[in-house]
Amino acid sequence: MSLLVVGLSHRSAPVSVLERAALSTDAQIKLAQDTVAAEPAAEAAVLGTCNRIELYADVDKFHAGVAELSTLLAQHCGVGLEELTPYLYVHYEDRAVHHLFSVACGLDSMVVGEGQILGQIKDSLARAQELHTAGRLLNDLFQQALRVGKRAHSETGIDRAGQSLVTFGLEQLSAGQDVEAWAEGRRALVIGAGSMSSLAAATLARAGVAEIVVANRTFERAERLAQILADAEGALARAVRMDAVPAELTRADVVVSCTGATGLVLTADALADALKDRTGEVATEVADGGRTPAEAPLPPTTVGTEENCPLDLAAVQGASGFSVHGEAAVAGLDAAALEQHAAWVAGGTVDRREQGTGRALKAVEDTRAEAGLIDALAQTAATVGRVPEHRRPEPVAEIPRPAPAVFLLDLAMPRDIDAAAHRLAGVRLVDIESLAEASADAPMAADVDQVRRIVSDEVAAFGAAQRAQHITPTVVALRTMAADVVAAEIARLDGRLPGLDARQRGEIRQAVHRVVDKLLHAPTVRVKQLAAEPGGAGYADALRTLFDLDPETVAAVSRAVDNTDEKDRPA
Repeated sequence: MSLLVVGLSHRSAPVSVLERAALSTDAQIKLAQDTVAAEPAAEAAVLGTCNRIELYADVDKFHAGVAELSTLLAQHCGVGLEELTPYLYVHYEDRAVHHLFSVACGLDSMVVGEGQILGQIKDSLARAQELHTAGRLLNDLFQQALRVGKRAHSETGIDRAGQSLVTFGLEQLSAGQDVEAWAEGRRALVIGAGSMSSLAAATLARAGVAEIVVANRTFERAERLAQILADAEGALARAVRMDAVPAELTRADVVVSCTGATGLVLTADALADALKDRTGEVATEVADGGRTPAEAPLPPTTVGTEENCPLDLAAVQGASGFSVHGEAAVAGLDAAALEQHAAWVAGGTVDRREQGTGRALKAVEDTRAEAGLIDALAQTAATVGRVPEHRRPEPVAEIPRPAPAVFLLDLAMPRDIDAAAHRLAGVRLVDIESLAEASADAPMAADVDQVRRIVSDEVAAFGAAQRAQHITPTVVALRTMAADVVAAEIARLDGRLPGLDARQRGEIRQAVHRVVDKLLHAPTVRVKQLAAEPGGAGYADALRTLFDLDPETVAAVSRAVDNTDEKDRPA
């Protein structure tokens, strides 16, 4: 087994790179075909989802395989290899199996435990089978991955560790409210009629939205989804063409978009126009993040308040952007300036505005302490080149945003909705990037550990089965050779002892077969056991060498086994 996977996902690459690297179904088909046409690969399958693109292949050479698969992936994604390489990950043999099984269980998903990935793995396998780019290895691998994923969901509570991307996205839109209570009575516009859009529409229907409008470039698919929603979910649903989307935006409360478009489906300008038509007011922008520095008076400070002080307090204060006090007053100044100021303070200058002996003595003590602090800071500056800033910026005040008039959920990759829309007042936008940030802090269920154990056990079992399967053609070839030797010897005996009757010949034939079977039984059983262990691949070579088996005979047996497996596989 020489399984290799090269890919990138939300864990290895930023959304901007994933968007550019996304492949349509046709592009995935072409990538698989070109991969098996390349020299190092005998089999290939492409797994593409909204947040990952992975190329699986059976290769005969690791380094050549990595180079070839990386180059092919970059070419078909349209991203330069040098730019793409830092975001690629590579898994080989058992690590590649472990990766796919983890993906199938939802452990590698943006929302841990989501089950939609199983359907995407199934689609990937079906395409590879239809293209005849998947042989025995990838067929076994992907079918076992589906079984492992189903086992994880049925035997553990991994479903409690996370939800589907759609459900998680709606929870983010509702900002902590109960989704059903939030969705009840709202009008929804779903753009796209693929699997993700259909799931979103069904989820919204079950949540109790008042109406669902489905828009799609192929109007018939939009009609079919609307009919399914009406029949299966009892929802009030209708279909529209894509050119009706601007008008529908003026009425929709919730918009979910997930299409295969390579460009933006909804621009910020289009959304601003829709808000204007809806509210009668021009959509305004709020500051990015909705935060601005608070207006607060600066606390008093003795640093730099004296006449002739060498510190330019105004310059320091303006550069830092927050109150100048203590070490913040001298942050970023070089050692020479600090030493100059320390010498000035050490001269004993006291604030002449202080009245009374006690206050004067207190001021002297303060300035001396300050001089000692600045001396220490100067030494730090001389060592590291600058004084590090340890103070946090002043608190910032939240700018209240108006309650959202439109909720946008963008599940597409590349994105359908202009990211600039989140700056429009009255809009709440959740997209793949914000979902990734939100899910990074989501709590992991204890069941995840159990799923990880299942994955580890299944990887070991799959590796053992593949290694044992690898030696099967050699064992079959050995038994075939033994049968040929027995047949030749029986024929020679017939020539030398023509007087034997049929019963005697049968007894002799059975005796010889029993002897050969008993001699071969223990070695062949043991070699299968040894071959199933890690590092057991060499036992097949040893068997071929010891019994001088013809490599072409072994290869012919292997091809026959593959053809038999192909016939037995489900369509």
